Amino acid sequence: MGTEPGDGWAGGVGWEGWRDHRDIRRRLEQGADPEALPGGDRPLHRAVAFGSPEVVAELAGRVADVDALQDGTTALWEAVVAHRPEIARVLVDAGADPWRPVLAGWSPGRLSLAGPTPDLFELPEGEQELFETESAAARDGRRRIAALAGIDYYDGTGLACVGGIDAQEAVRRLGAVPPDAGLLAELLDHPYGADTDDSLRIVGVTTVPGGCVVTQPWGYGPQMPGVQALLSVGTVCYGMYANPKSGNQGSLVRNGVVEGWDLHPGGGPHTGTPPEEVLTAYIYASHAIAECCAHAGLFPADPRPFTGPPDLWVELPEREDYWQH
Repeated sequence: MGTEPGDGWAGGVGWEGWRDHRDIRRRLEQGADPEALPGGDRPLHRAVAFGSPEVVAELAGRVADVDALQDGTTALWEAVVAHRPEIARVLVDAGADPWRPVLAGWSPGRLSLAGPTPDLFELPEGEQELFETESAAARDGRRRIAALAGIDYYDGTGLACVGGIDAQEAVRRLGAVPPDAGLLAELLDHPYGADTDDSLRIVGVTTVPGGCVVTQPWGYGPQMPGVQALLSVGTVCYGMYANPKSGNQGSLVRNGVVEGWDLHPGGGPHTGTPPEEVLTAYIYASHAIAECCAHAGLFPADPRPFTGPPDLWVELPEREDYWQH
């Protein structure tokens, strides 16, 4: 009986398995389809995400088109977004085109000019370099990411980054008051043991260069639409809840109006990302909190506004419209 294409992928390949060149080559020689995994994903894209340069080179030499698309992007694009320059070089050696537009007019090559390895590809004559505004955005991104480098874990945290107002003005807009000392102490000791309604109304507020940050280590309070509407009058507020079950959930509110909901800060650029947001999504890929700061124009000097202690702990008044968009 002949070997059917894909038989060599039997049993699947774990993340670490994509670094095992000998095993991947054996699978390919046993009939594994270099163009598709059983679930439909392209093996080359999977190897770019998790594999070694040797595995990527093996697959790149076997596919019909090294620039074939998966979910609208090429393997080289994914290598650039993942900051894997060694993988990108392997793909270019195999024939991938760095200057082919892939997403909203951006090519992997031009995108890389804003990343940590701007000299990854040789800029061809006539190819557009970054505009000064784009170069400035990249510099600002590196500055924000470096300042927040100490934030390692933030699941369960809610936050709102507000441009142009300080902590005192945020407290005034929210109508907040000092919290009950006993409840605050209980929350700090056992953040998930208090009554949900009470805990959601206690938030930390900190002034940072460019505006202020409202945080809650134990819930989504700062991201509630009613809270962001109050904070964003005459300015912009970008909120996020780091949902432990479903990932980062972002929102953009400008002058009291919700302009974006169910956003994905830190998720990187993907098919459907608007052209004007591709660069921002690339700069802040895997740096969700830094991206929240970018949307509000904040430049925190260190992680304290997000990791604590805040400048002020305050309690929001009871309201029924915090969840009204």
